Amino acid sequence: MEAGNGAQAAALSHAQMLAPESAPAPVKPSLPNRPRLSDRLSRWKCGIEHWCERVEIAPDLACDIGSRRWLRGMATMLGLSVAAFAFWPDFSAVEAATSLPLAARERDEFRSQSIAPLALGADSGRHMGASPLVRPLASVPERPSVDLVATLGQGDSFARMLERIGVGDDDAARIGALVGQAVPLGEIAPGTQFDVTLGNRPAPGAPRALTAMDFRARFDLDLAIQRGGGGLSLVRRPIHVDETPLRIRGTVGSSLYRSARNAGAPVAAIQAYLQAVDKYLSLESDIRPNDEFDIVVAYKRSAKGEREIGNLLYAGLEHEGRARLQLLRWGQDGDMVAASGLADSSGSSTPAGMPVAGHMTSPYGMRRHPILGYVRMHAGIDFGAAYGSPIYAVADGTVTFSGRHGGHGNYVRIEHAGGLGTGYGHMSRIAVSAGSHVRAGQVIGYVGSSGLSTGPHLHFEAYRGGQTINPAGLRFTSRPQIDGREKNAFDARMKSLLNVQPGDALGAIAPATNAPIGAQREIDRLEPKNTVN
Repeated sequence: MEAGNGAQAAALSHAQMLAPESAPAPVKPSLPNRPRLSDRLSRWKCGIEHWCERVEIAPDLACDIGSRRWLRGMATMLGLSVAAFAFWPDFSAVEAATSLPLAARERDEFRSQSIAPLALGADSGRHMGASPLVRPLASVPERPSVDLVATLGQGDSFARMLERIGVGDDDAARIGALVGQAVPLGEIAPGTQFDVTLGNRPAPGAPRALTAMDFRARFDLDLAIQRGGGGLSLVRRPIHVDETPLRIRGTVGSSLYRSARNAGAPVAAIQAYLQAVDKYLSLESDIRPNDEFDIVVAYKRSAKGEREIGNLLYAGLEHEGRARLQLLRWGQDGDMVAASGLADSSGSSTPAGMPVAGHMTSPYGMRRHPILGYVRMHAGIDFGAAYGSPIYAVADGTVTFSGRHGGHGNYVRIEHAGGLGTGYGHMSRIAVSAGSHVRAGQVIGYVGSSGLSTGPHLHFEAYRGGQTINPAGLRFTSRPQIDGREKNAFDARMKSLLNVQPGDALGAIAPATNAPIGAQREIDRLEPKNTVN
């Protein structure tokens, strides 16, 4: 084993001697790890922040004045100021590129494409604004005619309206005379529009001559002023008007006002109906949901399509097919008169009616007062009734007192004919005012418990010559609302209104059958004394 090992060593030594000399294999030296860019930036940032913490670049110059920190900040400010002034630009002229002169036509074309001030309306191109180059013309031709619309204002007059639109004095006087023959000038409604055509001037500087004028003078009449060979003339154009009254019926339901509106009644007609009915019935307690209202109002329709609603003509209230109240507009004053007020021409003496729907609880005479506790004169009759029940006037008369009256609470005093008077106390609400005239059966208030009262009731008093008397068996000389000689006319008027069926006024307008031929264009030619051409 040893001999073998020696032989191998000798062979290896011989082989190394025979092999060519070669350089040993290079060994790469180990270099230290270089820091990354992000690490270096992070170290620089930390260094800068640390330096900024130790050295304040821009300190507050209002603090520590005179210190090293303050002086360093002042130096920094002066340095920055010097740098700013060093880079300040100068104001020397800058040479710009010159442009070639433009010809007049090219210059106008260039300016037409530019933006011109709107206030001048553009001072180039075909539409020119005023400039020193514009010279006013000595004279220009006027329009042969001018069409305009004038409106008669509130508080204006017909003559001032004509003067305002430029009508001459002669034409205005002539027009006023012609129109005044058809309708009073003062009755032309404000807001009326006039279509006016003015022609040429008869002389330079003179007002234009009126050629034509059309307007609506009345609901049933159009008027026109035309100039012809004989001067100005008036043309009347009557308008056919249907005056069938408008009748509206319906069930009261939960609200009389809403039911009437749903039935198509105008607001003004409903208000007039409620005011008329309220004088005879309580709107809160006397009218039931199953009652039926009946309203008839004046109604006009012209052939041109306009509508005009007039006064309330009839107000009715029915219960189960029977009339509870019928009111008709009658007389020169236009009062709503109850059909129950008809009587003969002589009048009649009737016992005083019940002032309230109730029963007598305390008669006239001496009694112990329920509140004061001692015996004294009870100068009236007490009627027990539900709170809010309507109180009626027992006869026609004039209200002399309406308001608070001591122990009577809310009190109404009425003077009647023949020196008689009545008083009504303890009301919850008063429905009439002092000085007003009331009719028999009219609601003057509602039952309450105001004043010295232990519960809702009516204290009813009667007077003769200013002294209280027993109201029981009191008789009044009733003055009929309608004279007996008018009864037939009253009945005929009511019958004619009740014959009108609901919806008759909304049908087609029947043509006028009794109008003369040519009435739709009646022309009155009036020869003027002073012809204006």
